[in-house]
Amino acid sequence: MSKKAQDPQFEIGFFEAVLRRDAAFVEVVEILGGLYTKQGRIADGLKMDRKLVKLQPENATAHYNLACSLALSRRKSDALRSLKQAVDLGYSDFDWMQQDPDLEGLKQHPAFVALLEKLKPQS
Repeated sequence: MSKKAQDPQFEIGFFEAVLRRDAAFVEVVEILGGLYTKQGRIADGLKMDRKLVKLQPENATAHYNLACSLALSRRKSDALRSLKQAVDLGYSDFDWMQQDPDLEGLKQHPAFVALLEKLKPQS
């Protein structure tokens, strides 16, 4: 693998250039959101996640990712609202939601516990 392929700054620059040409390129918005967040650029990741939700308001995963960015930004009530929206739209990955480190700040909140209960597989 080339050095460029492993360089997150190269990737970010590439996708930012693509986005400048097509601001509604959904896949690029999604990729940039993830790259920014991985690089600790939480505010930039949040901006991309908000943009993705505007572009795809019915996308459960987009709302879930927005909830993660909001949680990382310590905006608990907004994060919980987005998480609820994700679940209402069909997000159902109970196991990941339970262990997702991005949601760590929400895990003791009664509303988070209630959402998990709603998703818990019935045995």
